[in-house]
Amino acid sequence: MSKMHLDPQRTIERVNATLGRRYRKEQRFRRFGLGAVALGLLFVALMFLNIIGTGYSAFQQTRVLLDINYSEEMIDPEGTRDPAILSSANYAGVIKQALRDRFPGVTSRGDKRELYTLVSSGAALILRQQVMENPGLIGTRASVWVPADDDIDMLVKGHIDRAVPESERRVKDQMVAWVESLEVEGRVAKVFNTTFLTSGDSREPELAGIGGAVMGSLYTLIVTLLLSFPIGVATAVYLEEFAPRNRWTDLVEVNINNLAAVPSIVFGLLGLAVFINFFGLPRSAPLVGGMVLTLMTLPTIIIASRAALKAVPPSIREAALGVGASRMQTVFHHVLPLAMPGMLTGTIIGMAQALGESAPLLMIGMVAFIVDIPGGALDPSTVLPVQIFLWADSPERGFVEKTSAAIMVLLGFLILMNVLAVILRKRFERRW
Repeated sequence: MSKMHLDPQRTIERVNATLGRRYRKEQRFRRFGLGAVALGLLFVALMFLNIIGTGYSAFQQTRVLLDINYSEEMIDPEGTRDPAILSSANYAGVIKQALRDRFPGVTSRGDKRELYTLVSSGAALILRQQVMENPGLIGTRASVWVPADDDIDMLVKGHIDRAVPESERRVKDQMVAWVESLEVEGRVAKVFNTTFLTSGDSREPELAGIGGAVMGSLYTLIVTLLLSFPIGVATAVYLEEFAPRNRWTDLVEVNINNLAAVPSIVFGLLGLAVFINFFGLPRSAPLVGGMVLTLMTLPTIIIASRAALKAVPPSIREAALGVGASRMQTVFHHVLPLAMPGMLTGTIIGMAQALGESAPLLMIGMVAFIVDIPGGALDPSTVLPVQIFLWADSPERGFVEKTSAAIMVLLGFLILMNVLAVILRKRFERRW
């Protein structure tokens, strides 16, 4: 009897010991999981902090206040006010004269060359635009804020340390002294950098902007949406609601799932071979870029749309068919409206994926240096990820902050699109 009584007790002890080990293993696994999540969030936070810390200053631009003499002898010596003459006048000479008037002690040719580099070459374009808009300025004097050179911009923003020896920085001591004298007089100021948001690309960092890239991305995404959404939804509806179940439809489904995992650069090679080399469409155009991104995003939209259609309960179809609706009426009047929120969510996620792609667009020539802002889907342009790629390859310090600022803008668009997808899903989803 005692032996029979002890055996169950030992069994319970062994079970309890085993349960203790299992619980400890589960706790360790949970700690490892939480640690992995915390480590991942830490790396993401460090990445965002590095990008923001490097790029936030690009949203400010250093400007210098100069007393401009709109000399008629330099701008319109004949006094005809001919727009062609005003457009080609020597506005750079007007800027140089203003700098010489401000620093009359600078007499040597070498010092003058350094003095002229205090302001950007874009200052002459500002004067040209002012005179073209208001020829009455000719013969007058006015104080005008003009953009500083990129090195001076970096100096004022603190990216160039004034305390280090002259041999270890790009700005010489004499130029630092000129800048400090202008700062004492209140002729140096940091203002919001509208140029960064409205201008196209430029060789000069202080004049470069993302306006052209943003418009190129917009046109490219519009083309992608107009092509991918109807094609993707129609494909999903046919495969899920009308297609017969046979080896051919199985082959199509397998290929769609496989295309979702194909590297994006393969779609770029396909677009280069088909759309440009075969059909002769223009290179570096949002139309071609949108068609390439359509091929890339179609699998994502089709898969998401089919999942949304599967989520609609069969009772909806049965009820519609039971009251005499045709198969087509059932799908388009009942099933498709209920599945549309999920389809829209998948489409927005596909568009966000397309917005961040650069590899396929590099293959079709959207890596070109584009200064003008595109006016349509057929104009040469670039997109925001490619613009970031181009600036990241530039050695100037001014392009470093603009690269990080462009990444911030791109991340902002991506976050906005994902938030919109979540809102649409929460707003329109049905609980069955």
